[in-house]
Amino acid sequence: MAESSSGSYELAILLGLSFSVVIDELHQRLAGMDFDDVRPAHGFLFQRIAARGATGNEVAEHLGISKQAASQMIDYLERKGYVARQPLPQDGRGKLVVLSERGWACVRATESIFSEMEQRWTSLLGVERVDMLRLDLRRLVMSSGDGKTPPRFRPVW
Repeated sequence: MAESSSGSYELAILLGLSFSVVIDELHQRLAGMDFDDVRPAHGFLFQRIAARGATGNEVAEHLGISKQAASQMIDYLERKGYVARQPLPQDGRGKLVVLSERGWACVRATESIFSEMEQRWTSLLGVERVDMLRLDLRRLVMSSGDGKTPPRFRPVW
């Protein structure tokens, strides 16, 4: 790995570790709330289907996995009660994957946990520094690519 102008790539490592710490805590806490069968990759699927649902092909494209792998993930989540398949409104042969009530409950629990984490960070760092951190991270994210469209939030397999 190439070193930055500061002579270190510690910042990149810390950003990666920060994400790992957040996801590990999230799933530990979700497990204690009867969501012990949901995995980190499932959150990316939930994020994709939450607004309007999605087809299996759209899920596969979003996650960067094969249609077969997406179908297996959807089957698992359907068996566990997190998602349901509904006929596509414009084409009854296709299926739309949507969150079930259990899926929405998991999303709400995740939002609550993330909110509590952010409150804890604010207590540790202070409002001004957390606001600055958020702004700086937003700038870094938006500086990638064309600078107008943020990258999709999806797993790096």
